[in-house]
Amino acid sequence: MKGQENKEEKMECKKEENLVSCLCTYYSCSRKGVCCDCIRYHLKSRQLPGCCFSRDAEATYDRSFEHFARLVQEGKV
Repeated sequence: MKGQENKEEKMECKKEENLVSCLCTYYSCSRKGVCCDCIRYHLKSRQLPGCCFSRDAEATYDRSFEHFARLVQEGKV
């Protein structure tokens, strides 16, 4: 196709920069700071990553869509 090349584009991971704002309290997580892997992992389980929640909400370890929706309805997110 016109305009497409056979080159695979790779994005540079900004892990160190991501870690500054990562709210995940699961410190031994291998995906911590690697947002694309974290999001992929959680979406498979119908969850959102910890960064979508406040510190208090994330500390409950309930990262379900339903928990997030309740927080939105309560105006906490």
